[in-house]
Amino acid sequence: MDFSIRAANLDDCKDIARMIMELAEYEKVSDHVKVTQKDLEQDGFSKNPFFHGIIAEVPEQHKTKEGHTKIGYALYFYSYSSWSGRAIYMEDLYVMPEFRGKGVGKALMSKVAQLALAAGCHQLNFTVLNWNKPSMDFYLSQGSFDVTATMGYHCMRCEGEALEHLAQL
Repeated sequence: MDFSIRAANLDDCKDIARMIMELAEYEKVSDHVKVTQKDLEQDGFSKNPFFHGIIAEVPEQHKTKEGHTKIGYALYFYSYSSWSGRAIYMEDLYVMPEFRGKGVGKALMSKVAQLALAAGCHQLNFTVLNWNKPSMDFYLSQGSFDVTATMGYHCMRCEGEALEHLAQL
């Protein structure tokens, strides 16, 4: 299938917001999405962006029945491991259902890995839901391993009132 991978730009935020909602619906957490197109524009394309993104795009002749040519994305940011040094965290990897199994997800993940290596990173980190077997199998087939299963780490979060309370201690 004919598609290309490129850096996301400000004009892509509308489609990224659409695909974030599609991903959240697939993961059964759409009520958790608070990020808007404007948030993406400010947070990803300001002087000091909080994230970076890449887009998978098909030519006009392969657009969806809704008219979309942007059919996948990955969001990532740079982080640091106190044991390994530079790292990259892939927040999202999403491909629209009708374009899955055609190498788009693999190309997006490969591009994030290329960006990681170009920046001197030693790790590509991300999370996957425990019930999402197709994604888990895909990531394992790409050479990834389950950190929770092998090392016992769990992903933790502090948010909302708990975050406010913690900040005031």
